[in-house]
Amino acid sequence: MSTVPVFEHITSADFDSVVRPLGRPAVLKGVISDWPAVKLGLESDEALIDYLKAQDNGEKAGVLLGAPTIRGDFFYGFDTRSRNYKDGPTPIPMALDRILQERDNEYPFSVYVQSSLIDKHMPGFAVENHLDLLPQTVRPRIWIGNEAVTRAHYDLSFNIAAVVAGKRRFLLFPPEQLVNLYPGPFDRTIGGVPVSMVDASNPDLERYPRFAEAQKTMLTVDLEAGDALYLPYGWWHQVHSLSRFNVLVNYWWDDAGTAAQPYDALFHAILAIRDMPQSHHPLWKTLFDYYVFGEHGDPVGHLKPQDQGSLGLLTPERIRQIKQSLIKALQA
Repeated sequence: MSTVPVFEHITSADFDSVVRPLGRPAVLKGVISDWPAVKLGLESDEALIDYLKAQDNGEKAGVLLGAPTIRGDFFYGFDTRSRNYKDGPTPIPMALDRILQERDNEYPFSVYVQSSLIDKHMPGFAVENHLDLLPQTVRPRIWIGNEAVTRAHYDLSFNIAAVVAGKRRFLLFPPEQLVNLYPGPFDRTIGGVPVSMVDASNPDLERYPRFAEAQKTMLTVDLEAGDALYLPYGWWHQVHSLSRFNVLVNYWWDDAGTAAQPYDALFHAILAIRDMPQSHHPLWKTLFDYYVFGEHGDPVGHLKPQDQGSLGLLTPERIRQIKQSLIKALQA
């Protein structure tokens, strides 16, 4: 695994039948190059900023502001209870003006409009700038800022990240590199997801020696305006916004809905299993592999449907019964 495949002139049929089955990241070259927003951004920053302001409906967005000393690396402060930036609801036009104000400064403040739903803030944008690869039910989000770094993290979804303006660099790692990426805490995150404590572009290998193994698998992808990157479920990605003005639109989706939140199951397992004697762990790993991940096929395929109980097909009634049982157990 040394390169990321590049696809040009991709159609929705190609995306579903060729790109997604690869199970790995892929560059979708020029896939949004016909967007009005992309064309305006190629004219000038000001032209695109005026367009975004005209689309804005006045709803405030979450905006991060960091001092010049952080150099765009929005991260923890002295410990994971603090941050090296401030954030709060801000009108998007005000953030755009601040980005433009900082553009020519040698040591600019870092400004980042983070993960704002387009249909909530600028509904007309999605009508004029539409990605044909996905159903319209997938809600796009917009990210706007100057030079910035988002440390490596993963999403519990599939992702298409499309560059509207500026240049972006993605540093990618497969999901199995979790152990070598030194993830931060679940309950004090940057942006809602656990992030790697390692700066993948400038790692401290004395402090994080296992990252050297992750480096062997790292893929680097550079995108320009009009390009997009497809990321499969769970792939780690560190993102560098390289220009003085950057705009990205991304699409998160998951085809497989679940009856409950996977993280809830993880936290319950931590509570119930993690601190058991080490000698107990192999049994529980075997049980999870068999009953949850189905490594040996259908774990109850040898039983008649009426004999499968809570391990059978998850009907609405069975889901209700399992949830009631869990609620009762957690309240005990």
